[in-house]
Amino acid sequence: MASNSYISISELHPSFSHPNVFGIVIAKTDVRSFPSRKNSDVERFTFGFTIKDSPDFFINVSAWGNQGYINSLGDNFRIGDCVTVENPLVSSKDPEKDKFCPATPSPYRLLVVEPHSRVLLCTDMDTVDRLLPLMHLPAKDSADFYSLGDIVANGQKLDGAAINILAAVKTMGESRQFTTSDGRRGQRLEVKLFDDAVSGFPLVCWEKESIQLLQTLVPREAVLFVADAKISFDSFRGGMVATVTSKSVITVNPDTREAGLLFSFAKQMSESGALDHDEAAEDLPVDSITDVYTVNQLKLKAKEQPETFFGLTYSFISKLDLDSSASKVIKTRCSKCRFLLTADMQSCGNHLCPGGEQPFSGTTGFDLLVDLTDHTGTLQACSLRGATAEQTLGCSTDEFIRLTDDQRTALKWKFLLERCKIYLKILPSARTKSGIRAVILACSPADPGEVKQHMSAVLQQL
Repeated sequence: MASNSYISISELHPSFSHPNVFGIVIAKTDVRSFPSRKNSDVERFTFGFTIKDSPDFFINVSAWGNQGYINSLGDNFRIGDCVTVENPLVSSKDPEKDKFCPATPSPYRLLVVEPHSRVLLCTDMDTVDRLLPLMHLPAKDSADFYSLGDIVANGQKLDGAAINILAAVKTMGESRQFTTSDGRRGQRLEVKLFDDAVSGFPLVCWEKESIQLLQTLVPREAVLFVADAKISFDSFRGGMVATVTSKSVITVNPDTREAGLLFSFAKQMSESGALDHDEAAEDLPVDSITDVYTVNQLKLKAKEQPETFFGLTYSFISKLDLDSSASKVIKTRCSKCRFLLTADMQSCGNHLCPGGEQPFSGTTGFDLLVDLTDHTGTLQACSLRGATAEQTLGCSTDEFIRLTDDQRTALKWKFLLERCKIYLKILPSARTKSGIRAVILACSPADPGEVKQHMSAVLQQL
């Protein structure tokens, strides 16, 4: 076998010498160390990855060596990169070693060791163009998956099982660093998933490589097929949790019919504002929100911390369109999926609504976007909806509809340019120019003495 020839994964065999293999990296673990079997005082370092070169074939690769070699090799590529594995050892699978690796159709595994083997980024663009679409093909049968509704319905029957999951990304938590009792550093990321049956389900990731992949995603605009996610019961939450392990393979926006339908559903839910409504149940009690911010501080924190947080601001309402037509102030949504309905619609326009053939029912409420302004800037398009809007305005939707134009204008000016005490929920958003969304949890006229006290404290921090 010529040293420069490239072998497809399906044709690999232990009898081949000096094979070179192309592939796109679909999974990768973090670097770990173990005492050498020959000398317990010496540590050997290793990490694993999985490459794919065709829709049906992929293979696991293990790299071993000293700390410098392995760290350098591991830093050279990421999940989603196209690589060339030069001169690996081809060996039959070892059930003991492979039980912690992704399941592959190949009967073999590749071993990369110094100084004989190398892993290089692929520079042939024709090969790269051929390999990139493979990232969107699940590592398991695309029809063999659990929906989040299936997981919730089965409950603790699935405790400890490894299953495939198809779900959309709702929110992305912050990667948190920690140090174990024996001095090892680690990290943890929690992603909240959703589908047409469940509005929020936790997916936890401990591997740096997988965390980096997930952090590239835009919430509400990505669908995941997670092969071999571990399901466990979390007694603290009182519910099931999915965990990405070294066996798991994450496929982003899979090229499958089921994923396409879920992506359309996620897009509709996001654009309709239904996901914002779902998050209301997760809001903190306003009495527990004590951190005071200026508008600019809210914007800065949102940029520095890409996860949901809560805060209190003493700001003026600078835009409140109560004298617009009633249809722009009061809106109706489907009770089942929260899809926004127009006045002439007698049924839900969301063809993926979980209500299906059930009799249609809608809920009507205030649905306003207001601007908040203080001496540091303006926070635009803050959501003021439902019961919070009724409490703020002091009237129900029925009462509002009966108001004359002059009465609506008077109600508007009761709040416009009025300093208010406003409790907010701040969320990241790829759909807004500022990159954040603000949801008003409570709003009332501010006490001047309280404003002076808190704003003085805020200004001293600047």
